Amino acid sequence: MEFTTNKIIKWGFIGCGEVTKYKSGPAFQKIENSEVVAVMSRNGEKAQKYAQERGIPRWYDDAQALVDDTEVNAVYIATPPSSHATYAIMAMKAGKPVYIEKPMAVTYEECCRINRISHETGVPCFVAYYRRYLPYFLKVKSLVEEGTIGNVINIQIRFAQPPRNLDYNKENLPWRVQPDIAGGGYFYDLAPHQLDMIQEMFGCILQASGYKSNRGGLYPAEDTLSACFQFESGLVGSGSWCFVADDSAREDRIEVIGDKGMLCFSIFTYEPISLHTEKGREEIRVENPTYVQQPLIQAVVDHLLGKSVCTCNGESATLTNWVMDKILGKI
Repeated sequence: MEFTTNKIIKWGFIGCGEVTKYKSGPAFQKIENSEVVAVMSRNGEKAQKYAQERGIPRWYDDAQALVDDTEVNAVYIATPPSSHATYAIMAMKAGKPVYIEKPMAVTYEECCRINRISHETGVPCFVAYYRRYLPYFLKVKSLVEEGTIGNVINIQIRFAQPPRNLDYNKENLPWRVQPDIAGGGYFYDLAPHQLDMIQEMFGCILQASGYKSNRGGLYPAEDTLSACFQFESGLVGSGSWCFVADDSAREDRIEVIGDKGMLCFSIFTYEPISLHTEKGREEIRVENPTYVQQPLIQAVVDHLLGKSVCTCNGESATLTNWVMDKILGKI
């Protein structure tokens, strides 16, 4: 399906939680030929308040009603992952392109279902792996491609953070640690950005396995994992994640080891990129835009207007769910 270049992409939001307030929502309004015309939350009061505060003309408490809104011609799905497939399929069957928050769905199989409907209907599906388009990560990618560390021979992911205050509330645990809603624990929420980024830089991961454990006892989901993986090129890597660490062990680091040096960068904190070579150590600082999803949303809008092609699609996002499900032993 094609939009014409003089068309305005009129978004309907399904879900209006934290991510839409700060990372993505304002960007949809700032981009040329893009506007938000409706929002939906199962909590009607929340949807109404969100719409009124942001000058959005309509709000709904029913997803089908938003999809059926004749003015809405594209849908942003910003709900917990367990409902992504249902809403994406609903929108695509109505002929409306979708932009889905990550992870794409709660399982690899659900991602495949979404892709199948996208193929059958010819309606595009995009997934919010917005870091691919951020200046910080484009710089990391260019440093690798320019050969600053030579041939890449190993990748290591290390991530550790302490529990969040909400994790101690056994009566009302956050949805992100409820596998039936999130797909897993915090690993399924945070690791997608790391695994997507290394595949964007180094190609598809074709083999992955891992061990998972619950060491903190705060919730039933896994809170500590170790994994190893191999890319299509033969490059190997490993990762460790701990979501119940002491604050002193906090870490957000990816190391790319080459035969002429090493590159270290973060995924969430945007620490200066650290380049280690025979010349010594160099720190490279890169500024990102205020609304971090804006470059990707711009690419999606341009794609829908026929100006360019956005490759941050359902098929590329499915690779990351496959890797996570292999690491967790779900497939």
